Amino acid sequence: MTTKARILVVDDEEDILELVRYNLVGEGFDVIPAETGEQALKIAGNEHPDLILLDLMLPGINGIEVAKRLKNNVRTRDIPIIMLTARGEEADIVLGLEIGADDYVTKPFSPRVLNARTRAVIRRNRSDVADPGTVIRIRDLVIDPGRRRVELRGKEIDLSFTEFQILLFLSRRPGWVFTRSQIVDAVRGENYPVTDRSVDVQIVGLRKKLGSCGNYIQTVRAVGYRFKELS
Repeated sequence: MTTKARILVVDDEEDILELVRYNLVGEGFDVIPAETGEQALKIAGNEHPDLILLDLMLPGINGIEVAKRLKNNVRTRDIPIIMLTARGEEADIVLGLEIGADDYVTKPFSPRVLNARTRAVIRRNRSDVADPGTVIRIRDLVIDPGRRRVELRGKEIDLSFTEFQILLFLSRRPGWVFTRSQIVDAVRGENYPVTDRSVDVQIVGLRKKLGSCGNYIQTVRAVGYRFKELS
C-alpha cells in the first residue's frame, strides 16, 4: 500500500485487542484501540480511520448500536466495518449486513484470515473511491457510484452499503441472471460467509426502498436475480 491504513479496533477483551493490534501492526497498519462503544464513536468521528474492526459484544453501547450510529452519521457512514465477534449464527450475519458491515469474522479467528480480510476491504474501498464509475440513469432512477448516491425522481434514497452494492452490480448488467452466490462474491469478495437468506433479506429491503422501481429487480425462480431490461 502506498500509505499506511489506520484501523480502529474495538474490543473489550484486552487479550483479543492486543492480539489483533500486534498482528495488524506487523502487517504495516496503524492501529487505534478502543474498549467501549462510546470510545469507538468518539474516535471514529475525530480520526476517521480507514477501517473499523468492531466486536458486537461490548459494555454499554453494543457493537450493533455502534454500527448503526456510524452508518447514520454523514461523517462516518463511508468508513468500512468488519464485525469481529464470537457470535456466528446466521441471524447475526444477516443483521450485520443489514446495518452495512463490509465483512464478518468470527472468534476464534486466524490472524492470517483477519489480515487478508482487512486488506481486501481496504483495497476495495480505496478502489471504489479512485474509480467511481459512470452515473447510471434508468428512467426515474439515478445511481451515482462516485457519490454513492441513489435518487428516485430527484429524491435521494437512503440505502445501506450492501443494498447499494447489490443495486449497482445488477443495474450495470441488465438482463443478466446472477445466483445469490455470484451476487455475494461480486459485492463482498469471494468466500464471504453469507447464506442465500442473507441476499434475499437485502433484496426485500432494497425493493421496498425503491418503491415503484422495486420491480426492476426480478426474481428468477430457482436461480437468483436480475435487473429488468428496459427499452
